[in-house]
Amino acid sequence: MSDLPDRRLLLVHAHPDDETINNGATMARYVAEGAHVTLVTCTLGEEGEVLVPELAHLAADQSDQLGTHRIGELAAAMKELGVTDHRFLGGPGKYRDTGMIYDDEGNAAVPPQTRPDSFWQADLLAAANDLVPVIREIRPQVLVTYDQYGNYGHPDHVQAHRVATYAASLAAARSYREDLGEAWEIPKIYWTAMAESALRESLRKLRDAGDTTTFEGLDPEGPLGAFVTPDRFIDCVIGAEGYIDRKMTAMKAHATQITVDGPFFALSNNNGSEIWGAEAYRLVKGTPTPGPDGVEHDLFAGI
Repeated sequence: MSDLPDRRLLLVHAHPDDETINNGATMARYVAEGAHVTLVTCTLGEEGEVLVPELAHLAADQSDQLGTHRIGELAAAMKELGVTDHRFLGGPGKYRDTGMIYDDEGNAAVPPQTRPDSFWQADLLAAANDLVPVIREIRPQVLVTYDQYGNYGHPDHVQAHRVATYAASLAAARSYREDLGEAWEIPKIYWTAMAESALRESLRKLRDAGDTTTFEGLDPEGPLGAFVTPDRFIDCVIGAEGYIDRKMTAMKAHATQITVDGPFFALSNNNGSEIWGAEAYRLVKGTPTPGPDGVEHDLFAGI
C-alpha cells in the first residue's frame, strides 16, 4: 500500500524564480488541495543579473555568491507557495547557470563561451540520470517543463526541456537502470505556455496604465515572438483566483531577480487577477479532457 498522495505533480525548471513566474499559482493551488508538489531546479542561477544595488557584490563577475543567495530566495518563495519538496538537480550547484546573450535578431542564445560545468555542456544522459530516480520515487501523474525552445530561448531552459523529456522516457523503461528505482511512466506531460490572447490583453492594460517599458518593443496589435503560443494550442488553463497573492509574494521573495517597484509591479498588485490571472499549458503527452469551454482547468483531468 503506497503512502504517496493520490495526486503528484513534478515541475522541472532551470533557475530559481522560473517556477514562480510560470507556475506559482498552479503550485499553490495543488498544495492547497492536498496534492504532492515537487520542484526540481537545474541550476542555482549564478549568472543572473542582480537588481538589488546593495547585493551587486554577489554577481558572477564579483564574489560569485549569487547562487548561494538564490538558494535562500527559492526557499522563501516555496514557503509562500506551500511547497515543501524542492530539490536541485543532482544537488545544489552541480550544474552551473550557463548565462545567455541576445543574438542579432533579439532572441536569447548561448554565450560564445560557456564553462565546462555549465548546464548547457552537461552530458544529456548523465543529467537525465539525476532526474530519473526522482521520477521513480515521486511517481508523478503530471510533469511540467518547458517546450523545445525553452519558452524564449535561454539555453538552460532548452536544456531543462531536453533533460526532463529524456528522463521521462528513461524512467518509464522497465529494463533501464533498475538501481534507480522501479519504472514509472508519467501519464501526462505539459509544456508551460504564454497564451497569445492573454498576453495581448495584458500588454494593452500595461500600455493603458502608462507602462511603455515592460515587454518593450511588443505591440499588443502586432506580431509577437516565438515565446507566444497561439490559443489553438493551449490545452489547459489554471486560474489564479485565490492564489494570486501567494504568487505575488513568492515573486517578491526572488528579490535579486524581480524588481517590485515601477508601473508593471504596481499594476500587477492592483490588477493581479488580470495580469497574472491564468497559467497556460500545452499537453504533449496524455489524453486531453477539456471542459465545456474547450480547455482543461485541471492538470490531473482524466487521470
